[in-house]
Amino acid sequence: MTGSVDPLAAFFASPTVHAALIVGGFVSVVAGIVGVFVVVRGQSFAGHALADLGAVGGSGAFLIGIDQVAGFVGAGIIAALLMEIVGIRRIQGRDIATGIVFALGLGLTALFLYWDTTTGSTGNAAISVLFGSLFVIDQSVVPVIVVLSIIALLLIGAVYRWLLMDSLDPDLAAARGVPVRLTGIVFLIALALAVELSSLSIGAILSTALLIGPAATALQFTRRFGPALVASAGLALASTWIGCLISFESYYWAGRSDNWPVSFCIVALIFIAYVTTRIARGLSRRRLAAAPVEA
Repeated sequence: MTGSVDPLAAFFASPTVHAALIVGGFVSVVAGIVGVFVVVRGQSFAGHALADLGAVGGSGAFLIGIDQVAGFVGAGIIAALLMEIVGIRRIQGRDIATGIVFALGLGLTALFLYWDTTTGSTGNAAISVLFGSLFVIDQSVVPVIVVLSIIALLLIGAVYRWLLMDSLDPDLAAARGVPVRLTGIVFLIALALAVELSSLSIGAILSTALLIGPAATALQFTRRFGPALVASAGLALASTWIGCLISFESYYWAGRSDNWPVSFCIVALIFIAYVTTRIARGLSRRRLAAAPVEA
């Protein structure tokens, strides 16, 4: 690239960027919406576990030469169903089941990545699976990712009222006849799709940031579900698209012959947004506490 190239024009003209923005847009909206329920339901650890368990499928897909989407999503859904079946009796049991499956998944991922590396033909498997990059996604899988994202949103929409009641008060939901188990299973499948699609975009290790960060930030300034869903999805989308722009533009000003990792840029923006919101909320509380009380 030469200095005469307009960086912004090059960004919007690149087919690679187009694919990244489409995939990142759909995935971030799904993660932002599902993430609000994850935070409210206290299932952040389950989301993290599913990300690493999906890495089993992703690394296995590299090993046997099949599409990564099938590997990540297939492993994630199987893991979600397994966690629900094993740990359905009690909340404590669900935590134990998640931990057991999580540990097994980490071991299998390490084994598969070792085999991927030692075969010599998939030396970049570890970087792709664990850290990902929107700029290296095969454009042929973009329609598949879009369809899976829509399916995840449709699943949430189908059980939204049940899921809302179950998230706020599980006992009351059960007393009112809400099919709690069915709701939990459908939600876990949607969660698995959100997590694994995020893993494809920014890697298994960082995908939890896209799931939890925007939702936790949105819930800092509103406790109403509707506004929180919109704010979380909007923040996730903005972080992803701006992160893509920063990563692309860093080629021109980073002082090196390559770009900053897009996954880092996205996660850094999410982190900055969360910390800024926390600080602003803390300062607001201090001002209110220090305000004089009128007689």
